[in-house]
Parts: sequence; structure tokens; C-alpha cells
Amino acid sequence: MPQTPHVERHFTAGATVRDVVIGMSDGLTVPFALAAGLSGAVDSTRIVITAGLAEIAAGSIAMGLGGYLAARSDAEHYASERRREEREVVELPDAERAEVADLLHEYGLTAAEAAPVVAALARRPTAWVDFMMRFELGLEAPDPRRALTSAATIAGAYVAGGLVPLAPYVLLPSARQALVWSVVVTLLALLLFGYVKGRFTGTNAVRSAAQTMLIGGLAAGAAFLIARLISG
Repeated sequence: MPQTPHVERHFTAGATVRDVVIGMSDGLTVPFALAAGLSGAVDSTRIVITAGLAEIAAGSIAMGLGGYLAARSDAEHYASERRREEREVVELPDAERAEVADLLHEYGLTAAEAAPVVAALARRPTAWVDFMMRFELGLEAPDPRRALTSAATIAGAYVAGGLVPLAPYVLLPSARQALVWSVVVTLLALLLFGYVKGRFTGTNAVRSAAQTMLIGGLAAGAAFLIARLISG
């Protein structure tokens, strides 16, 4: 009887999605709050656009640099821990064998069942270190291109998100009129972004959409009210 092949579908682009979420969330929210705040104080689209573009440029650079430094830090931490494990399997082999046995015991293997696995790993130093890095320390080997990719992804997502709330100010002559459309467009974008984020990450998409829109709306509303109070 023919068997239907078993195909597992797992989502494996978690790091990229995380970078897009970080960049897009801030990109939609911060320039939106800035534009709303300025609209509460002045009725000049030129001022809002200039300030908004300056914020997008500065924000994307800062966010991208943060992503780059975080990825570099992860890579340096992994390299440092790997060097330590490589020394330990040479200088403290008995202790490292005991640690392997303890790890296997946590998965339900008896001492007799774990013994051949420990012996096999001891004959393969590179695999032994790989095993300890993953199962003892919970560290995965980072992609050497991760730092630059993360920086570009976060910065690009920030710019893309930041242009959404500014678009109405480019198209309309009055900042107060543009604010209304900016609110509508940005809240819809936040809603859609939150829904897509939820679908990708496996969480409740509707709840993710509502939370994302609520956070962005509260930030913009707070900025608008503060600007109105200060200006008059």
C-alpha cells in the first residue's frame, strides 16, 4: 500500500522575522507619534515632513546599528564559549564526559544507554564540542553574515514603516487634515502588520493585530495631547 510521504513544515526564518518586527514596529509607531505631536502644535506639513524624515533617517541608523552590535555580540559570545569548551574537552575530559552523561540522563537515558553515546562523542572532539554548545549551553552557531543582514533588515523595515504615517503630509496641504488620514492609514497598517506578525510567529493573529494597533494608537495619542497642552 503506497505511503504518503511525511513532510514537516517548520517556520525557520525566526531571526529575519524578529528583525522585521523590531524595525517595522518602531518605524510605524515613532514617526507616527512624532507627526501627530507636531500636528497638535503647528499646521505646517513642511515642518512635519522635515522632522519626520530626519527622525526616520536617525532612527533607522540607530536601530540598524543596534541590530548589528547585538548580532556581533552574539557571535563573539558564541566564539568565546566554544573556545572554552574546546579547552575543557582536552584538559578536563572526565568532567566533560560526566556532563554529557548527565545531559542524556535528563532525556531519560540510563547510565548503560548513555555510555556508548559518551564514548562515541569522546572519539569525535568536534562533535563533542558541538554537542556541549547546543545541549549544555543552548547556543547555536551564528551565521557569519548575520550582523550585516540584521542591520540592513531592521533599518529597511524602519524606513518602510516610517514612510507610512508621513505619506498623507506629502499629499495634503494642511497638517490637521493630513493628521486624520495619517491616523487612518497608520492604524490600518499597524492592524495589518500585527495580523501578519501573529500569523508568522504562530500566535493569535487577531490578538496580535489588536495589540499592535492599540500600542501605536496610544503612543500617537499621547504625543498629540502633550503637544496640544504645551502649545496652548
